Amino acid sequence: MIVDEREILIYYNPDSNSDLKTVAFAQSITPFVKSYTYEQAPLGNLRWEQILQHIGMPVKEMLDKSSPYYQENIRGHEFDDEGWIKILRHNPELIKAPIAIRGDKVILCCSPKDIYKLTEVEEVAKEE
Repeated sequence: MIVDEREILIYYNPDSNSDLKTVAFAQSITPFVKSYTYEQAPLGNLRWEQILQHIGMPVKEMLDKSSPYYQENIRGHEFDDEGWIKILRHNPELIKAPIAIRGDKVILCCSPKDIYKLTEVEEVAKEE
C-alpha cells in the first residue's frame, strides 16, 4: 500500500470536529490531499490489512472505548485479525481519529497536528 509521497490520503469521520481540523491541517501541508469519509470510501479487507500492517498499533488501541457499541459488543472480547477487520469494516465510526497515509507511512491522527508527522521524513531530507 503505497500512496504518492506528495499526496496525503485521509479517512475520517465527518461528524468529528477534530477529524475535520485534521483534514484542514493536511490541506495546509500540501495541495494534494484526498480525504474520504468512511461512508464515501468503504475499505475492503485487503486495504484494512495493509493499513493495520503499517500503522504499528493494535486495533483495540485505535477504537473509541467510550462508544456504547464498543461497551456492549466489543469490551472484554478477544478477536483474531479477521474479526478485527470485520469490526472495522462494519463499524468505522468506532475509530477514534482519522487515518492518514503518505507514501508508505500510516498514522492515526489522535490530534489534528499529528498530521505533521507525515512531513518529518521530508523535512529531514531537506536538512541533509
